[in-house]
Amino acid sequence: MEHTFTDSLFRFIESGPTPFHAVDSMKRTLDRKGYRQLLEGESWELSEGGKYYVIRNGSSLIAFRIPTASLRGFQIMASHSDAPCLKIKENPELRSENAYVKLNVEKYGGMLCASWFDRPLSVAGRVMVRTEDGIAAKLVNVKRDLLMIPSLAIHMNREANEGYRYNAQKDLLPLYGLSSENGQKPEDLMEMIAREAGIKEEILGSDLYVYNRMAGTVWGANREFMSIGKLDDLECAFASMKGFLKAEERERIPVHCVYDNEEVGSATKQGAASTFLADTLIRINEALGGNDGSYRRALASSLMLSADNAHAVHPNYPEKSCPGNRPLINGGIVIKFSGNQKYTSDAVSAGMFRKICEAAAVPTQVFTNRSDMAGGSTLGNISGTQVAVNCVDIGLPQLAMHSSYETAGVEDLGYLIRAAKAFYESSIEETGYGEYRISAVG
Repeated sequence: MEHTFTDSLFRFIESGPTPFHAVDSMKRTLDRKGYRQLLEGESWELSEGGKYYVIRNGSSLIAFRIPTASLRGFQIMASHSDAPCLKIKENPELRSENAYVKLNVEKYGGMLCASWFDRPLSVAGRVMVRTEDGIAAKLVNVKRDLLMIPSLAIHMNREANEGYRYNAQKDLLPLYGLSSENGQKPEDLMEMIAREAGIKEEILGSDLYVYNRMAGTVWGANREFMSIGKLDDLECAFASMKGFLKAEERERIPVHCVYDNEEVGSATKQGAASTFLADTLIRINEALGGNDGSYRRALASSLMLSADNAHAVHPNYPEKSCPGNRPLINGGIVIKFSGNQKYTSDAVSAGMFRKICEAAAVPTQVFTNRSDMAGGSTLGNISGTQVAVNCVDIGLPQLAMHSSYETAGVEDLGYLIRAAKAFYESSIEETGYGEYRISAVG
């Protein structure tokens, strides 16, 4: 089994308990590698051989390089930084029985609620603090076991194992502290966060989330499985970044794109439905002296990988998978298809990606939903409304998607890093009706 990258992935995920932290982690890596940050509110001057990145909202990032001054096309790999979790509301403290202090939270995304019970939890996110002439963002992460959502004992809910409908306003409130008989009470959450983060300034706003503190682990008879929170989709973001940084320069511009808010529909200024990617690609074209025609031609010679993990066949629920397309953990990268085009993969884009994977000696497999079970839209599908390029939806097979602690295969991670590197070193060009030249480097 390939364990080369597992520890690095775990460190990346554990350093990124929120999208803000994940993007900050990538930013620090890019800074060390000599990339220069561009601000959307300033003019961009790009040069041949230059390495750049731009961040929107602190939670979405696009990195790219300029291999040559001639714009021939883009190789774009998109993933997302967010994961289903609990978001902390304003004025979060709720008191119960004149003793317990709970936190008022709401669900973010389609989470598996049961996985959040009886686990060590904490709080992370960003706060906006007052400055002399405005406001500034500061990241916060309480790096200790701070919260828990205790289950109700079986004696008080005899039907608990017969199915339960969770009420987010009642069942999912984390326990934060306990007041004593002499009137002592826990420190207010925002005061505690300010103290833990060393913040002296007044906090004017916050985006705070509850996250699972359980460390990643490699397990199984042959140590073939790995488990940690947020594999969907930080595993793809990690692999994209690794492949992007490893790739050698070719004639296409490599683009590492990480969106936020995929789990809640992507309809934000930093989501896949926004103009973030289009704005960035247009500005690259303009900075290289291109016009509208050169931009359109570049898009025609571009390919996007919409990278978001896929469902492996579950050993206890095999009937939930399509009878003919059944991805297995450590079986290779999954190409996702949908009859209603909820996934972007088609014969053209899947054929292109398969050729690239063949050159890199990376196995692929196929996912389709059961015909009687609907699937959801993807980054590629949504992003295509802004940037129309050939796109294929891919991911790594995993179990327990949207749990607070997910499971995938250690070999598959290496496959995706290798495929990402090969993808960034490849190029496509339409040479005739239904004919494409594909340069794929193994």
